[in-house]
Amino acid sequence: MPVSPSLSRSLPTRHAGAWLLIAAIVAAFALVFGYVGGWLAPHRLTPKRIVNQFQKNAGVFPGYRRNHAKGICVSGYFVGNGNVVPYSRAQVFTRSRTPVVGRFAIPGSNPYAPDGSVPIRSMALRFTQANGQQWRTGMNDIPVFPVSTPQVFYDQLKAKQPDPATGKPDPAKLAAFFAAHPETAALRSWLKTARPSASFATERYYSLNAFVFTNAAGRRQAVRWVMTPIATDATHDSHKAADPDYLATDLAQRLADGPLRWRLMVTLANPGDPTNDAAKMWPSNRRTIDAGTLVIDRTTPQESGPCRDVNYDPLVLPDGIEGSDDPLLPARSAAYADSYLRRTSEEAHLPGTAQTPAKPKLESTP
Repeated sequence: MPVSPSLSRSLPTRHAGAWLLIAAIVAAFALVFGYVGGWLAPHRLTPKRIVNQFQKNAGVFPGYRRNHAKGICVSGYFVGNGNVVPYSRAQVFTRSRTPVVGRFAIPGSNPYAPDGSVPIRSMALRFTQANGQQWRTGMNDIPVFPVSTPQVFYDQLKAKQPDPATGKPDPAKLAAFFAAHPETAALRSWLKTARPSASFATERYYSLNAFVFTNAAGRRQAVRWVMTPIATDATHDSHKAADPDYLATDLAQRLADGPLRWRLMVTLANPGDPTNDAAKMWPSNRRTIDAGTLVIDRTTPQESGPCRDVNYDPLVLPDGIEGSDDPLLPARSAAYADSYLRRTSEEAHLPGTAQTPAKPKLESTP
């Protein structure tokens, strides 16, 4: 069938228009990815810059997390009691048992730091629901986060960078940072009286960030949560002074006597409670619901245990739980991913097996 002259003249034009549209789309994606990666804005805060600053502060320990590097794997299960079902359709909250792979740790980038060197402890958990969806959460035993935004968190890391002359942070820089950021006062006040605990088992672990529960009808509810321990004694602290790894020793001793348990307590926000600022606590009279019991019954070394390859990204969430508008959440997620890629890449090049990182020599960051 012959093609009319007018149609034949329009074909190149239409093809040219289509190619221009495709090129524009590709260019737009390139700009987006370039911006996210920091290629087009070298001074913009990126996950890479945050993780690099952790390395500048503490050095590089190949094969280990860039923060909370010293830890121990645990496993067990969560027993939901159904109390939170009116607020969240997540399967984990039903009357069911959900397997858990977790990790206790202390903050910092040195996997060989003495347990008494910092007063903060953390608990990270991965719940795997029967439908295959996962809920991952990283919590700390501090009641409030020091800062509100990723940029200020990065500025805090920079202020804490050791002075090459002393090997310690410059007190003047820290003082200037705290003076410029009064929101840090709540945590600094807590730290004045905090002492390194003798056990992971006796600590309360807070979500700090706000999240959003959605129920079967689509109703949304802002929440925070805390893991509250059932164990409260400190009977296994006699080895604390002599053992730099006393937290792992204590945990093994306690588990030899039986499983450890925490209650998952979910706090419901009232209208107007801030969901975008982890440095602000909610009023203590907010309604709190017992959502179920976490049971930890086993511990294994982190180098070979099931938590080793888990990235405890706080935005890996099942249907029924969403991230809030807290800007720290996407920053945590991106930084965790960057750290995960670095350490898993390093493990593949370490001497010995790829499963167990060799004890590294402290290296300076380029």
